Amino acid sequence: MVKTQKMNVPIMAELAAKNESPEILFWVGCAGSFDDRYKKVTRAFIKILNKLKISFAVLGTEESCTGDPARRAGNEYLYQMQAMSNIQVLDGYSIKKIVTACPHCFNTLKNEYPDLGGNYDVIHHSVFLQQLIDEGKIKVKEGGSFKGKKITYHDSCFLGRANGIYEAPRKILKEMDADLVEMKNCRSKGLCCGAGGAQMFKEAEPGAEEINDKRTAEALETGASIIASACPFCMTMLSDGIKNKEKESQVVVKDIAEIVAESQNL
Repeated sequence: MVKTQKMNVPIMAELAAKNESPEILFWVGCAGSFDDRYKKVTRAFIKILNKLKISFAVLGTEESCTGDPARRAGNEYLYQMQAMSNIQVLDGYSIKKIVTACPHCFNTLKNEYPDLGGNYDVIHHSVFLQQLIDEGKIKVKEGGSFKGKKITYHDSCFLGRANGIYEAPRKILKEMDADLVEMKNCRSKGLCCGAGGAQMFKEAEPGAEEINDKRTAEALETGASIIASACPFCMTMLSDGIKNKEKESQVVVKDIAEIVAESQNL
């Protein structure tokens, strides 16, 4: 077990050495591990897990990219190499249940790894957090920090259209007693942030407008002071859009896990 900023983070290899197994494996993902902004989301989610005394572990240095960006960019060979390596590690620990904050990791682990023999119960953190609220494990105080605040939620393509998860993040925001305002294009008609399909890692193609600026404009039209997200790619693109619109002092982008953690004063 390692301690990071006063947080206990169990490592899978250390638990296995003691013949212990966690209730869930928290798949951190590349962004949650290396992106400075999304590391804050990782910490927020771990704080929630620790507070509720949920048995979990991370793979640590044994975790590798799921291969999603490689496959979307057309490098199937690299994807399969990365996927098979991860499956070998997961099966070596007899992992059954995985929770991740990244819709790209979620989609790949849940829907694409089975083709290569990797079969796991994979849950996105927004669904997991909503389940904890439904079970009464996370209790939201009346008149909390988000009461009456105008929040709009951006649907991740891989979470929404690809996997039909629209309501869990919205239910969480409503539990916060926030004023949830929808963008013109939402749910199944939600507009992509512009990062998917490995576009995150290449320069934009010629055009009249950046798609993340267009999506940010839709968010700003709602009058919300918080744009809620549940994806590291979306968070980056929307945050860049806010900067481009020079609205950083008025609007912030927060992950669902950060909002829940703040409601619990974590």
